[in-house]
Amino acid sequence: MPQAAQRTSTSDDLRTYRLTDRYRGPFDLPVDWNDTLDTLVRHRSVRAYLPNALPFGTIELLVAAAQSAASSSNLQPWSVVAVEDPERKARLAVHAGNQKHLEQAPLLLIWLIDLHRLETIGQQRGVSTNALAFLETFLLGAVDTSLAAQNAVVAAESLGLGTVYVGGIRNRPLEVAAELDLPPHVFALFGLAVGVPDPAAPASVKPRLPQDAVLSRETYGNRAFEEPTAAYDAHMQAFQREQNLRQRAWSAQATERVAGPESMSGRDALRAQLEILGFALK
Repeated sequence: MPQAAQRTSTSDDLRTYRLTDRYRGPFDLPVDWNDTLDTLVRHRSVRAYLPNALPFGTIELLVAAAQSAASSSNLQPWSVVAVEDPERKARLAVHAGNQKHLEQAPLLLIWLIDLHRLETIGQQRGVSTNALAFLETFLLGAVDTSLAAQNAVVAAESLGLGTVYVGGIRNRPLEVAAELDLPPHVFALFGLAVGVPDPAAPASVKPRLPQDAVLSRETYGNRAFEEPTAAYDAHMQAFQREQNLRQRAWSAQATERVAGPESMSGRDALRAQLEILGFALK
C-alpha cells in the first residue's frame, strides 16, 4: 500500500476509535483527523500521578496557552496561582473535600476570577470601575477564566501530562482565599491538578451524553430526553463495570447532585461568601 494511503487509513482508524470510545457506540465522521482533534477527544480526568517534578518552564507554557484563549473585550479578568508546596497542597486538598490526588500531583493550579486588578488600575488612573460590581462582570470573569483554563488543559495533555479539574475548591471559598492571600474581588473558581499520569492506574475516557441530547439545530425546540438518557445510562453502567465502580444510572446520579442545597457540599452559601469577598453582584 502506498505510504500516503497507509497514513490515511491509520488516521481514519484512529478517528473511528476515538469517537466510538467517547460515545460508546458506532460513531464516525468523514473528516480528516489531526493531532489537535485527537488530544481533545481522548481527554480523560487523571486522579493518579507519579511524583515526578514537571519540566522547567511547564507552568509558564501552560499560562501562555491560557492567555491565548479568547477574552471578552480583552479585559483578561483572571489570574492563576501555581501551588507546588506540599503542605499548602495538603491544606487545599482538605478544603476541597479531602481529595488526595491534589496532594499527589506535583502542581495544583488555582484559577481565579480577578476583578481586583481592573479595580486597582482604575484607582491608579482616577476613573470609575463601578461596572465591576454587577453580576454580568462576575459572569464574564467566570467565562474568561474557564476558557483560559481549558486552553491550559489542552496544552498539558498535548505534552503527555494528565489533569483533573477540582470544583471542590469552591466548598470553602473563605478558607481558600485566606490560604492564597487573595485580596477583595478575587475568587477561586476551581483548581486544576497537573502531573505525569501513573501508568499503574490508567484513566479511561468517560462516555458522554449522545449528541441528540445536547445538539439542536436552529432552535432548542421541544426536546425529548428519555431515549438518549436511557442509552447514556446503559453506557455509563458499562463504563462503571469496566472500572470496577459501583454501578448506578447517570440519570440517578445527576438528579441527586441537583436535588437541593444539602447536595451542594456547602456551596449553597456561595452568594453570601462572595459578598464577604467583596462581590456586590448587583
